[in-house]
Amino acid sequence: MTNYSEFFNPEKEMMSRQQIEDLQLERLKQTLHNCMNSSFYKKRFDDIGLSPEDIKTLDDLRKIPFTTKQDLRDTYPFGIASVSLRDCIRLHSSSGTTGNPTVILHTKKDLEEWANAVARCLWMVGARPEDVFQNTSGYGMFTGGLGFQYGAERLGMLTVPAAAGNSRRQIKFITDFGTTVVHAIPSYATRLYEVMQDEGIDPYKDTKLRILAIGAEPHSEEQRKRIEEMLGVKAYNSFGMSEMCGPGVAFECKEQNGMHIWEDYYIVEIVNPDTLEPVPDGEIGEMVLTTINREAMPLLRYRTRDLTRIIPGECPCGRHHKRIDRMKGRSDDMIVLRGVNIFPIQIEQVLMKFKELGSNYLITLQTDEVNDSMTVEVELGKLFTDDYTRLQKLTKEITSQLHDEILLIPHVKLVAPGSLPKTDGKAVRVKDLRKHFC
Repeated sequence: MTNYSEFFNPEKEMMSRQQIEDLQLERLKQTLHNCMNSSFYKKRFDDIGLSPEDIKTLDDLRKIPFTTKQDLRDTYPFGIASVSLRDCIRLHSSSGTTGNPTVILHTKKDLEEWANAVARCLWMVGARPEDVFQNTSGYGMFTGGLGFQYGAERLGMLTVPAAAGNSRRQIKFITDFGTTVVHAIPSYATRLYEVMQDEGIDPYKDTKLRILAIGAEPHSEEQRKRIEEMLGVKAYNSFGMSEMCGPGVAFECKEQNGMHIWEDYYIVEIVNPDTLEPVPDGEIGEMVLTTINREAMPLLRYRTRDLTRIIPGECPCGRHHKRIDRMKGRSDDMIVLRGVNIFPIQIEQVLMKFKELGSNYLITLQTDEVNDSMTVEVELGKLFTDDYTRLQKLTKEITSQLHDEILLIPHVKLVAPGSLPKTDGKAVRVKDLRKHFC
């Protein structure tokens, strides 16, 4: 096998902190001038008496107002664009189920840079041109499909654009084509393993799988480890969002100790979601991103609503790009129950510690008379024996550990394997049936 470098783009991946910040400031200034071609940003700057020349340091970024998803909806479809439509060759958008979809335009250069970023991510975890890459994401408007597709092609792998769903066909492709690298959301990776069990396929013996890129839905470290054990792979956490192009914003290296955010593409801030003031490294807050390497629709200080933290210190891999922790959840996905703030991932962290349990669970919130309550249903593992005493003991222990974690006592129901709803897309983890009294 060819002796490749550990770095896809050594010049950018091995920059020192000073080099990164110098490049960020240079690209930020260029981006600000580009944004003045956007009617949205031109008016926003004029309204507060700000000009691009007022941004002289990276700290001056805080002078710029935040951009929100609502801004994208209010200017739908192309009101934030900084170039003319004739210079754009593709758009992606969200589903728009709660209003206008959010639309992001791309120039040819934007797509080339996006492919380079995703290729850099995959290379960083050991993918090489000799690998076979299978993508289980949907194609079309969803960025996970085409984003990973073009990144894998840029890296030079043979690609299998399997798209979402049809698990038996996915597994046939994995075994027949010798797939070694897969992209899948965590809940679907678990689903693939369950179908493999049903088909009598041992992923250790019957496949060549070795790398799994996972993302698109919050998942715990316990869930990641379980997936690795089930499929016999190393599973690397990925972060992306359509407003930032899609996948390729941040990715774990082989150290698996946080996702390197590519700071030659983005400036990252972590702010208190209530006060919007910056928080110190190591403290959880809302991630705010500024694009500094995009032509068609650069976004300034975009509020992602994702909650994470900057991991302090250096990574042993040698890259100096900052690392962000796995997503704790979204500020707008937080459950408030009887005055207590709870994130679904906290519950998952507890459930995944129990080897007797499967990976599928559902949190139901409802109102009993006038009090809100929480029920956590979780499937038992297939090997769990039907022992009433043991079931009671397990239920009690799970309830106790959940109480310690979320400070409330939920009603825990252990259900038969396969009895909870399954989807080929993002798993539905919370069902809110509460009555809101006036």
